[in-house]
Amino acid sequence: MSVQAGIWHFDGKPANQDILQRISGATAHHAPDGEDLKVMGPIGMLYRRYHTTHDSPLKRQPYKSSAGLIYTWDGRLDNRDELMAELSIAPGSEVTDVDIVSAAFERWHSDAFRKLDGDWALVIWDAAKQNLILAKDYMGIRHLYFQLAKDRMVWCTHLAPILLLSGTSYTVNDDYIAGYLASFPSAHETPYREIQAVPPGSVLLVKDGKINEKRYWSFEPQRRIRYKTDAEYEEHFRYVFREAVRRRLRSDWPILAELSGGLDSSSIVCMADQIVACGEASSPRLDTLSLYSSHEPGGDERSFSAIVEKQRGRQGHHFDREQYCSTLSFDTTDFDPTPGRFGNGGKLIRSLIDMAQTQGYRVVLSGYGGDELLGGVPNPCPQLADLIALPRPIQLARQLIAWSLIKKRPWIQLLWETLCYMLPLGVRVPASHRPTSAPWIDRNFARRHRLVTRQFGPQGTYGFFEPSRREYARTVIAIRRQIAYFAPHALECEEKRYPYLDRRLVEFLLAIPASQLLRPGQRRSLMRRALADIVPAEILWRKTKGNLSRGPLVELQNAWPTLENLCASTLAARMGYVDQSQFRKSLEAAKHGDASQLIPLLKTLSLELWLQSVAKRGLVNFDSNVNESVNARVSAVRALRAP
Repeated sequence: MSVQAGIWHFDGKPANQDILQRISGATAHHAPDGEDLKVMGPIGMLYRRYHTTHDSPLKRQPYKSSAGLIYTWDGRLDNRDELMAELSIAPGSEVTDVDIVSAAFERWHSDAFRKLDGDWALVIWDAAKQNLILAKDYMGIRHLYFQLAKDRMVWCTHLAPILLLSGTSYTVNDDYIAGYLASFPSAHETPYREIQAVPPGSVLLVKDGKINEKRYWSFEPQRRIRYKTDAEYEEHFRYVFREAVRRRLRSDWPILAELSGGLDSSSIVCMADQIVACGEASSPRLDTLSLYSSHEPGGDERSFSAIVEKQRGRQGHHFDREQYCSTLSFDTTDFDPTPGRFGNGGKLIRSLIDMAQTQGYRVVLSGYGGDELLGGVPNPCPQLADLIALPRPIQLARQLIAWSLIKKRPWIQLLWETLCYMLPLGVRVPASHRPTSAPWIDRNFARRHRLVTRQFGPQGTYGFFEPSRREYARTVIAIRRQIAYFAPHALECEEKRYPYLDRRLVEFLLAIPASQLLRPGQRRSLMRRALADIVPAEILWRKTKGNLSRGPLVELQNAWPTLENLCASTLAARMGYVDQSQFRKSLEAAKHGDASQLIPLLKTLSLELWLQSVAKRGLVNFDSNVNESVNARVSAVRALRAP
């Protein structure tokens, strides 16, 4: 992905070009195709190029339009032809994405953003009006961070340069930490209070040192797609899924597709092969990447990936995780601006990056999102709740019996779970059998930040009447949060593309009946029916999923001496996030093979490593956070004692 950054001094002082040059140097490995820097009095804009498509080298950025606006655009515009027709641009014209985007904005103004399909982030400077616009695609695939101070604003595609080059200290954002420990933080938050991210599907207007946010994309509860037969839904799905894959094959470089052997990645590869065979892909080559663990029960899926490789007639790249050193690195030499990773990711990450650079891969296709969006989670409660809300008692009875047989549980128990699911969250949390927050999380911190409630995921109705549609909308919000959280690794430069997160595909899935996606005994029902002639049957109807749990437990055991030193005195405990003694007990249980709390444990360990990393670099004012935590506890005690 290309890098865009900038600085705007509100007091009229000339933009600090040195900061932009330092940001350029810090991000050069992410975008190695050159830089362009433009200083216009109090504002300076930087663009580092990363070419993936035919048109990307044709236009230098920052780009000045005929109307005098300055643009930096990092993205892939999927509906070029449609927009060109609407804008009366002759077909076949040698225009770039940024040409089309600028023409769209100058005709439709803020209404243009909803028309832009694809993965993108955009910055527009209007010197005449003295305002700045920042916007991102509906899902937030591209990242764009900013820091707004009294006298200036700084923005960048990557978070680390803002932190490392600002020369100031920051305050840890406890709300972000709470979201991180519960599941994933909100998409607009960062671990630092002073820095935020542009929210997905939103546009920010900065004027007079203030920010006005406007959402340009939201759910459409009234949109419905209803057909008479399953075959019509299947045909429509095949079309939108094919388009989602085809759009992401636009590249002048070889493309690497992840191939785990599961349904999601295999479907993308098989559909991409059909598109390439029809001559509809500009990429010169599509190869596959398969990671496996030869010693991990449930982690070696080569037998399934081999089926896809046999169909396509060639073998892809294979990496055995067991051939590399531990991926749990406790080294904080390489700085990562957010918690969630262990050091540099180990030799495996570096080997994958070396392979991609040697082979010339600049685009990676990922199957992320397929399981969540296409009925991969066999939870019947939202659909059963629909039948209660409508109401449709006869159909409810039939579905209860069908799901009872599949799940081998009494239908009355399923009905009770569905009724609990329909309760308001304030009632649903105590009625649920879901466990409370992890035992080592500080109770006061968990209470203040509602960690138990956060574990239920994003809340809200989003305008939907049917419980199943509300649940689907919450899934989309949860994916947004995950995408925002999983920023590119500090060493990575490949552009990740996600066919299952294509906007038109997601909007189609939101508009059809939930029963098309999940049926009793039929996970991924629509997808499997629609792709029956495209994906090998052994993949399409496989019952198992890959599972990696033994490896991390073994690595924890091998790293126990390091862990003991690490947990002797933790910053996470000092900050009031964890109870140190309980944390050590849980780690000791994992050391002896207890995997029940493995993921929360790893996340907490990563949080501690991150805290140590930012402390070593002097980036965070810990005293401020500790004092605030103490004050919050005192206030809580006083509130309890008040008459």
